[in-house]
Amino acid sequence: VLSSNMVLQQKSTTKIWGCASSDEQIKITTSWNNSTTTTIAKADSTWQIEVKTPQAGGPYTIIFQGENRIVLENVLIGEVWICSGQSNMEWNYNLGVSSIKEEFSKLSKLNIRLLNVPKTTSKVPKANCGASWTMCDSNTIKAFSAVGYSFGKKISQDTNVPVGLIPSNWGGTPAEVWTPAELIEDNPVLKEAATKNPPNEWWPVSPGATYNAMIAPLLNYNIAGVIWYQGESNRMAPASYAQLMDTMIAAWRKGWNKELPFYYVQIAPYKYEKPVIGALVREAQAKNLSIKKTGMVVVSDLVNDTLNIHPVNKKDV
Repeated sequence: VLSSNMVLQQKSTTKIWGCASSDEQIKITTSWNNSTTTTIAKADSTWQIEVKTPQAGGPYTIIFQGENRIVLENVLIGEVWICSGQSNMEWNYNLGVSSIKEEFSKLSKLNIRLLNVPKTTSKVPKANCGASWTMCDSNTIKAFSAVGYSFGKKISQDTNVPVGLIPSNWGGTPAEVWTPAELIEDNPVLKEAATKNPPNEWWPVSPGATYNAMIAPLLNYNIAGVIWYQGESNRMAPASYAQLMDTMIAAWRKGWNKELPFYYVQIAPYKYEKPVIGALVREAQAKNLSIKKTGMVVVSDLVNDTLNIHPVNKKDV
């Protein structure tokens, strides 16, 4: 997560961390204030410090000096957002959102960076997700969330600050896999609902599986908020979906230790096996608006084909 080309959250306290030899001294120098902080690695070889970030700007460098020297270059300060959920968040140019081609020539004017979190699972929380930051260009955008990009573009244009987007999503996944397993297992209602998620060879269904591998490694990294597009895979248990999302959002906010804004997209009108199922999920999503600092995007008027579960209009979303 900490790599060259990254975007750090502006005007905040952010953590910097790593590994070293036990008792090794590490000096961390940040170029935006030419300040050096010294720390000592613990007995388990880990270390962590906190640094203050200024208002948006850059590029900057961060130098780590210990027994070896590591330099992170082209670091920007701006707004950082997580883009999570299932396939409608994942949907991109390569999967049929052809309108993204219109953006290719505009990308050089936008200061957007991407951290694509690989799809993986774990039974225990992981410390690293094996990703690194890249520039948003006509190549990297092709496999990037069309909703995420459109959201980042709007922030970039409206605020004129660098934007860091972290897509951590997986098509088909129910919300249970993005929630700490113990919160599902210790709740009889949520535990029973989770049994209605049948095993699938293409995506995980075990509670906590992607939270541990694709969210936990990001918790040290300060962010501005979350956008979420999911719900279709929980249609078999719509009665508990509002409670499930309430639990998941609370867990993420606890993990980041801040009341993150959480904006989510209503599931699209689609001709399910029982049409009322989709309506019940949308009803549950509306109930989640009672949670502070949430917002719901209504998309009923943005779909021209109710036989396509992946509507191609992502820009207006």
